[in-house]
Amino acid sequence: MMESGVPVCHTCGEHVGLNGNGEPFVACHDCNFPICKTCFDYELKEGRKACLRCGNPYDENLLDDAEKASGDRSTIDAHMDKSQDAGIHARHISSVSTLDSEMTEDNGNPIWKNRVESWKEKKNKKKKTSIKVEIEAQVPPEQLMEDKPAADAFQPLSTVIPIPKSRLAPYRTVIIMRLIILGLFFHYRVTNPVDSAFALWLTSVICEIWFAFSWVLDQFPKWYPINRDTYIDRLSARYEREGEPSELAAVDFFVSTVDPLKEPPLITANTVLSILALDYPVDKVSCYVSDDGAAMLSFESLVETADFARKWVPFCKKFSIEPRAPEFYFSQKIDYLKDKVQSSFVKERRAMKRDYEEFKIRINALVAKAQKTPEEGWTMQDGTPWPGNNTRDHPGMIQVFLGYSGARDIDGNELPRLVYVSREKRPGYQHHKKAGAENALVRVSAVLTNAPFILNLDCDHYVNNSKAVREAMCFLMDPEVGRDVCYVQFPQRFDGIDRSDRYANRNTVFFDVNMKGLDGIQGPVYVGTGCVFNRQALYGYGPPSMRSLSKSSSSSCSWCGCCSCCCPGKKAPKDPSELYRDAKREELDAAIFNLREIDNYDDYERSMLISQRSFEKTFGLSSVFIESTIMENGGVAESANPSTLIKEAIHVISCGYEEKTEWGKEIGWIYGSVTEDILTGFKMHCRGWRSIYCMPLRPAFKGSAPINLSDRLHQVLRWALGSVEIFLSRHCPLWYGFGGGRLKWLQRMAYINTIVYPFTSLPLIAYCTLPAICLLTGKFIIPTLSNLASVLFLGLFLSIIVTAVLELRWSGVSIEDLWRNEQFWVIGGVSAHLFAVFQGFLKMLAGIDTNFTVTAKAAEDAEFGELYIVKWTTLLIPPTTLLIINMVGVVAGFSDALNKGYEAWGPLFGKVFFSFWVILHLYPFLKGLMGRQNRTPTIVVLWSVLLASVFSLVWVRINPFINTVDSTIVAQTCTSIDC
Repeated sequence: MMESGVPVCHTCGEHVGLNGNGEPFVACHDCNFPICKTCFDYELKEGRKACLRCGNPYDENLLDDAEKASGDRSTIDAHMDKSQDAGIHARHISSVSTLDSEMTEDNGNPIWKNRVESWKEKKNKKKKTSIKVEIEAQVPPEQLMEDKPAADAFQPLSTVIPIPKSRLAPYRTVIIMRLIILGLFFHYRVTNPVDSAFALWLTSVICEIWFAFSWVLDQFPKWYPINRDTYIDRLSARYEREGEPSELAAVDFFVSTVDPLKEPPLITANTVLSILALDYPVDKVSCYVSDDGAAMLSFESLVETADFARKWVPFCKKFSIEPRAPEFYFSQKIDYLKDKVQSSFVKERRAMKRDYEEFKIRINALVAKAQKTPEEGWTMQDGTPWPGNNTRDHPGMIQVFLGYSGARDIDGNELPRLVYVSREKRPGYQHHKKAGAENALVRVSAVLTNAPFILNLDCDHYVNNSKAVREAMCFLMDPEVGRDVCYVQFPQRFDGIDRSDRYANRNTVFFDVNMKGLDGIQGPVYVGTGCVFNRQALYGYGPPSMRSLSKSSSSSCSWCGCCSCCCPGKKAPKDPSELYRDAKREELDAAIFNLREIDNYDDYERSMLISQRSFEKTFGLSSVFIESTIMENGGVAESANPSTLIKEAIHVISCGYEEKTEWGKEIGWIYGSVTEDILTGFKMHCRGWRSIYCMPLRPAFKGSAPINLSDRLHQVLRWALGSVEIFLSRHCPLWYGFGGGRLKWLQRMAYINTIVYPFTSLPLIAYCTLPAICLLTGKFIIPTLSNLASVLFLGLFLSIIVTAVLELRWSGVSIEDLWRNEQFWVIGGVSAHLFAVFQGFLKMLAGIDTNFTVTAKAAEDAEFGELYIVKWTTLLIPPTTLLIINMVGVVAGFSDALNKGYEAWGPLFGKVFFSFWVILHLYPFLKGLMGRQNRTPTIVVLWSVLLASVFSLVWVRINPFINTVDSTIVAQTCTSIDC
């Protein structure tokens, strides 16, 4: 706790300072309790004149000096401004701020008293502003013309680029034609049953109807695809005028991690470094790292990261390098000298690479040390036990590494703020996994920095485009566009995926086709990372324009939200629950409106107003946080005391803070599903917000994906399970949010598709089994085709192909990506989605929960080495079984045709084509099972062969391939023979 021989204040972490004699300031001469002059004055102001440690009264001389100093308000105000500029102080590694959840009754009250002065100052500022306007009105027009900004500042910051009609019109025409053909096809299928195989025919028709329904849900939300373009230069011209402070909005970054042994600290460090090196004003950037596992390894690696950032950040900004994550920058196989003109670049790059390799060695040493936990637990450098030794029972921890404390880079420039956060955990409390951690970061950031916008990233997603935040601000800070925007979603892009993308890890069809379609309706869904939020939308407030829209009829279409002529905008009647929610929301909005006029109230009336409007029941028992929620432009009150803010920040991450509040229900990340991202975005769209899809030429963020087959299936299982949970909850899009007509119908169809797609696994696995059954029994699901039926089948196949081709044409997606997506749709459908349906019903109906481990995302040294690893999982059994029975069916079908003669070969080709359709779709799965050494786990082969053999033998026993002969006819034939 000592640096340069000067004690550090136990309250705020700053040096205690010197007294008039040049000696360290001492408040209590009995125990020498270290406290700085600012905190000492604050204690006296609150009426506490005894030492916090020993309880003895302070020296009378000090008290007299403090009373004299309190008379000079200007000195105090200047001192408070200085402490505000200093911000939250960076501390030594051992001085982690911790506090149990027990809070005193007067918790937060000093904050309200401090706010009174700031509100009075706001009044004076308003008066000064009005005077300034009057003065400016007297300035000659010629001088005003000289002061006007460039013309670009008045131009739109973004524009919508619609898909050319020459590409979109044929696409829509084919969709309508395909719908007509589907209707005729089902009419034929239903009116022409197969009597000899009625059960197989009925099963196939039910499956096909479900597939058609699923296609409609997926297809029509892509009816209005659009592209967007941004103008970063206009953003700078409007908000970054030369010679003036930047007016760009501040952004709080959230990075979440749980287990550093499964989510490598080096990957998290690269994500943090890429954030700190952003091309954005440093005083507008704050990075909060959530360690939900309370691991000392995560804390120590962040200490090393903060130290290395002092070298890395100036290097990135000096030479404008991309990307600004060192691991991925130095691993690029490109000409790094391209476009570089500074002669010192090569020398400094070599030195920086050497520094980064030394940094990696230090991180690796920490990881190696953490492999084995000491019996007595981890200990910090000063010898005190690590507060998070018990990961399920520990206090809240906050540590500020960088920021306004004077921790500058090697060139003397200021660095963005970096904050370590580990929320409190106690037995008996529900912590809600990632969603709960994100909500804790929302509250902490609101208390400490309160930026109006929040960008959340997974720990393995680094910033690949240093101007990504500026891209988002072109939408969020545009007065015309950004008023009703709840978030800007970026597409996910990935490193380290094999060239053929065997398991469709890139999800290209979803990010480049489906999301563009949704952007033309009410906006893309939230996908969990790479998203910039409007903080007000996370607080459960409606968009600013919704109040005016509710009073007058909207000109936008309730079907698509794009036009006023394609359908009538009829409003659905509200159900009682919707009326209640709308009433509560209007009451909250009214309370916010009143609080914006809070300057007209005294302290007592203000407290009564907050209690009256039930803000505490909504946001929790923190007056500091409640005040932050009504600041649309963000920021922290000027009179805020840093030490008090730290205490308040720890209070809002206590495990009991969310009890009896709306957290996770109406505000913040919504609880109730392992895929909290879909639920959170859905609630925002139901309130009337819209979202924006931003696709810059250089991908904004890049991450790592599990390229191993087993890990990929478990990842898909988690997503599908979350969809099933939403389907079985009160937030199901089939019945939630109909009141008010705020959610467009095509947007609702898209959300319905996101929660019903796992149920496609049931008809899909049945449909993939039908070819094998047909080949083994000699029966088929389709009767002999007439000429009309042949035309219908041919038209259906052609419409499917033409729809795919035209979709590729307007979206720019390659045919290989489309084929991989189709293949993994089958692979995931017959494995992960199937298990998700059963596990979802068990969890929601029987209360049997399923725990998921974090997917290991660090690859081996060999390129794509992890691709060939096969890990045992029950998810491998169903697709392996389907492969084997279809192969057995093909062999049996050919054997049957050989026995029956020439007339059996015609029907055989239809059955074999059906079976090969299944095998081709499961081919990547088969390659994954074989691995690099062509080996498969014995247990997989054993169970799959057993099930396939039993299934095949049963059908052979019921309907063998040879014709049965009546024994009585044989006996009569024998008696007629004259021996």
